Amino acid sequence: MTDLAAPTALDAFLTRARDRLRPEPPGPHDSTSNPRGDHDLEPDVLEAALSRPPRLAAVLVPVVPRDDGVSVLFTLRASHLRDHSGQIAFPGGKIDPGDPSPLAAALREANEEIGLDPAAVTPLGYLDPYLSGTGFLVTPVVGLVAPDAGLSLNPHEVAEAFEVPLDFLMNVANHALHSREWRGRQRRYYAIPFGERYIWGVTAGIVRNLYDRLRDADE
Repeated sequence: MTDLAAPTALDAFLTRARDRLRPEPPGPHDSTSNPRGDHDLEPDVLEAALSRPPRLAAVLVPVVPRDDGVSVLFTLRASHLRDHSGQIAFPGGKIDPGDPSPLAAALREANEEIGLDPAAVTPLGYLDPYLSGTGFLVTPVVGLVAPDAGLSLNPHEVAEAFEVPLDFLMNVANHALHSREWRGRQRRYYAIPFGERYIWGVTAGIVRNLYDRLRDADE
């Protein structure tokens, strides 16, 4: 007999999110000397990234409840973009002077990029700030997205939107360390291949931070 009181995958995720995510974003004057970032794997990246004031950005980590479990929404950036074209990303971008908070910036960018209505997103908390090797300090906002929320992709920025099961992303066996040449030397980075999708770099690093936040101590 099915135990109707048994917690669902969504219940379990929401409990962990409530207990383990940051309830508030890091403040604008917080030290950036020890954020998560590309330097987790390549420590010398930190000095270069902090050689000038970091550029502030925010992304939405959209978590979507489905009948068969919980998934995470990603975007595939348009191929003609100047920066990071054709790469898998979370909706987001630079925090504008008119944005009152990282949450506001992440929701604005998600609306501009994929037509996600901010009213369809319930903020759950924040991951650690992520410092990229290119000098962006990214605040990831984890939000629960209504499963019936409609999307309207902006073709100037996004080629596709797709979902990956949260269980797959939270299985450390699916986290790989890859390397490639960058600025004249081999650099290591996290990668999470999912079928034909190749999640890597900052996006995979943020997923890894989500895993570190939500996992049990003995995992």
